[in-house]
Amino acid sequence: MYRKGLLEKLNESITAVGPIVVIVLLLSLTVAPIPSGVLLAFLFGGVLLVIGMMFFSLGAELAMEPMGQHMGAEITKTRKLWVILSLGFLLGFMITVSEPDLQVLAGQVQSIPNSVLIFSVAGGVGLFLVLALLRMLLGIRLRTVLLVCYILVFLLAYFAPKDFLAVAFDSGGVTTGPMTVPFIMAFGVGISAIRSDRKANDDSFGLISLCSVGPILAVLALSLIFRPDGAAYEAAAVENAENSVVMGRSFLAGFPVYAREIGVAVLPIAAFFGLFQIIRLRLQRGPLIRIGVGLVYTYVGLVLFLTGVNVGFMPAGSYLGATLAGLSYRWIIIPLGMLIGYFIVKAEPAVYVLMRQVEELTDGAVQGKTLQACLSIGVAASIGLAMTRVLTGISILWFVVPGYAIALGLSFFVPDMFTGIAFDSGGVASGPMTATFLLPFATGACVALGGNVVTDAFGVVAMVAMTPLIAIQFLGIAYRLRSAGTEAAPASVEEKLDWFDDYEIINL
Repeated sequence: MYRKGLLEKLNESITAVGPIVVIVLLLSLTVAPIPSGVLLAFLFGGVLLVIGMMFFSLGAELAMEPMGQHMGAEITKTRKLWVILSLGFLLGFMITVSEPDLQVLAGQVQSIPNSVLIFSVAGGVGLFLVLALLRMLLGIRLRTVLLVCYILVFLLAYFAPKDFLAVAFDSGGVTTGPMTVPFIMAFGVGISAIRSDRKANDDSFGLISLCSVGPILAVLALSLIFRPDGAAYEAAAVENAENSVVMGRSFLAGFPVYAREIGVAVLPIAAFFGLFQIIRLRLQRGPLIRIGVGLVYTYVGLVLFLTGVNVGFMPAGSYLGATLAGLSYRWIIIPLGMLIGYFIVKAEPAVYVLMRQVEELTDGAVQGKTLQACLSIGVAASIGLAMTRVLTGISILWFVVPGYAIALGLSFFVPDMFTGIAFDSGGVASGPMTATFLLPFATGACVALGGNVVTDAFGVVAMVAMTPLIAIQFLGIAYRLRSAGTEAAPASVEEKLDWFDDYEIINL
């Protein structure tokens, strides 16, 4: 029944991962020698990536998106604001705590206890998901909310310890990982269905972008409370397997670790949906079986994917960065980093979720491949800037402040829908591939150059999350220039709150 879908996803996965494997192979055979054990692990990891992306992509389509849409639509049927916001906070908090990428980040920050960091970041996501839902229900323009939020971010950044800035900005990227993105995006689509005005679909975008701001503020606030001496980043140990048996044992040791992590991530969502099904949804047997199969695919896909990238891709990225930075023409890490960045975003699982959502909600007016091309250009630029930081040691603020200023400025000239897509794309692009290949690539290069890993290399995730905001909005400008239509004036706040009137939930 699902064979055709798996074959289609397999083709997409090979197309996405293939270029990265070819680039690394060519570099390893020419200018950047990589130990044979590390290279063999990288190739096997690439196989796991392809298979994992195949299962995850189909699983998200079968399970995560329908679950989010059904729950979002059903919650709004209660017509009770406190129920919508309370469940929104609970879902945001629960999904963030179970996000594997956040667990990895917490393990690297030695100055704050893991549980404190995780729960603080999860609370930030929960609060900002509530803010995002309120914005959607009230029809407040996304750029207005983002402008206020980022002004607050940079005010806090001014007072935060220097060594903690990169960690704070990176936290916004790692919380929007492969578990969070498909569910929250679909949840937003379900919530937006309550509004009947023509701008409802435009406002369904933007949840990911606001959920990325919450962690940044949470970590910046924590840095002021704890006053850490340094946000230590401990690079993962790189093991060069002596033979294929040793390499096999490394992967076998990784499978149960990531199986447990993904189980912790999937189980709360599945249990919450099951409870919702019993109490409110009562879906028929067919859709339930489809969702069940999708959850299994999602679980298997993420286990294979994360094992492949952590065991296979991370050592190769570190070796490659260190070797290239050790060359007499070390500047080569900038163009080569940009080349890798251009292709690596195509291997991010959540990117395909965003592409599909955009095509569906715009009725094909914005093609997924066009969106992907813009993301690739944006990520390539971000890696070029990140490698410049590694070589020069320039503070991350010199990049993120003007970068976000340009992105927010462009939001005044593009359709609202593109602002939402653009700011969502930043969180989507900065997924596990960035954390497990590009970040080791940067840290390996930084160590080889004798730089400060915390201030100079850490922050790659933040850079990857920033530049797509600009690239996608330029796509929006091109779209506006081609479009002959005009946008109708938005409805008033009172009209958007009519659906609450019968229940006397709020008083204006």
